[in-house]
Amino acid sequence: MNAPAELVTSRSQAIAAYVAGALTREYPAEVLTAAKLALIDTMGCAVGAWDDECVRPVRRVVEGWRAPGNAQIFMGGSTTPAFAALANGAMAHAMDYDDAHQMGAGHISCPCATAALAVAGQLGSSGKDTLAAFITAFEVMARIGGGGPQGVGRNLHKRGLHPTSVFGRIGAAVAASVLMRLTPQQIEYAIGAAATTAGGLVGSFGTHAKPFHGGKAAMDGILAAELAQADFQSSTKLLELEKGLYEVFIQTQDRKVDIPPMDFSYWEIKRNGFKPYAACRATHASIQSSRKLTAQVAGRKITKVHVKVHPNVAIVANNPSPQTPLAHKFSVRYCVAMGLTGYRLVASDFNAKLLQDKKLKEIAAVTEVEVVPDQPQYEAHLTVHVEGEAQPLHADTMVVLGHADNPMSEDEVWGKFDGLVSPVIGADKARALYDLLKHFEAPGNLNKIISLVAR
Repeated sequence: MNAPAELVTSRSQAIAAYVAGALTREYPAEVLTAAKLALIDTMGCAVGAWDDECVRPVRRVVEGWRAPGNAQIFMGGSTTPAFAALANGAMAHAMDYDDAHQMGAGHISCPCATAALAVAGQLGSSGKDTLAAFITAFEVMARIGGGGPQGVGRNLHKRGLHPTSVFGRIGAAVAASVLMRLTPQQIEYAIGAAATTAGGLVGSFGTHAKPFHGGKAAMDGILAAELAQADFQSSTKLLELEKGLYEVFIQTQDRKVDIPPMDFSYWEIKRNGFKPYAACRATHASIQSSRKLTAQVAGRKITKVHVKVHPNVAIVANNPSPQTPLAHKFSVRYCVAMGLTGYRLVASDFNAKLLQDKKLKEIAAVTEVEVVPDQPQYEAHLTVHVEGEAQPLHADTMVVLGHADNPMSEDEVWGKFDGLVSPVIGADKARALYDLLKHFEAPGNLNKIISLVAR
């Protein structure tokens, strides 16, 4: 349902044409499966974090506004869609356990899924339409923020900007626009309104503000769509390669960046990445390598650790002295130390006890981090020296678990979901929620899902 080629003259028009066709598009079975896997992961992360320290202030503020509406706050009441998305988006990203786009656009499902669910709750949308809105939002956000190692998201990180926050607003605006059935012109205005609010600083990582990025992106995207529906007009040139978002945030300095074309002939959602560890994605390959050596170093004194990492680690996960459990997620040294000392690095491991674990501090103090310019983000190489041993121990990770080329098994996906959700709503309801999410588009299932995560 794309517009004729001769009518599409800009990136914004290309996106609007694609978005306008969302509800009549045929989605391949593997795309629907990938989307439902993303929804399972997002819902699990959100419900598991509903009472997290960094979520509670956001929930208190949202509930204090007492805004009427039919959009469900997970494990709470109902409110207007934008406010529900703010709370739910913060929950989904609170533990830094949610999925991450392998080509650099950030944590796409967080703003896109929470925006879609909030608007669907308000409008009474079907599960089929909500799934189409989410997939379409994912595909748009993946392209405008993707490009791989030399692409948009990676360049944003280098300049201190968080792709989830910058492009999540546009992804959320797309999800809302689909369900609100905006015209192509309105969709362009919604995208422009979302783009002009873009922001989010990497300096916030390790604080409550990083999860807030996800929630605020979802909220602002819905607001942008609502404004467009109410005849708000914005610039429709902000996604062009000159004098728009890209030039301001990325290309001003050296213009060395690969910006993907608006080619919707393939599916980015099939390249989504999932997290087996509740820490910054940049640490995962190093964690996986460290856990391979846990048994070999148990009870022995580690005198030196050397880890080779991809360049993004130095930007987003190089905290040398984390002072909170949340900050530990952004310290590759401490994450490696946790892996070597037997932690599984699941959500429950990141608690106040980390601050008292002297062994972690000892290992982190002797850990050297080497950035290898051409090393892929899904790869890490670890060397560990143990007292009394002439030869060091080695462990390599060539493709990290959760990557599209090394996917988590169904048992691993369920195990993660169960570990997050069962402590909150009970084992029976967790299993029911998981099964409903696996068949998200079936008539009536969306209402059942919402009822299971209501207060």
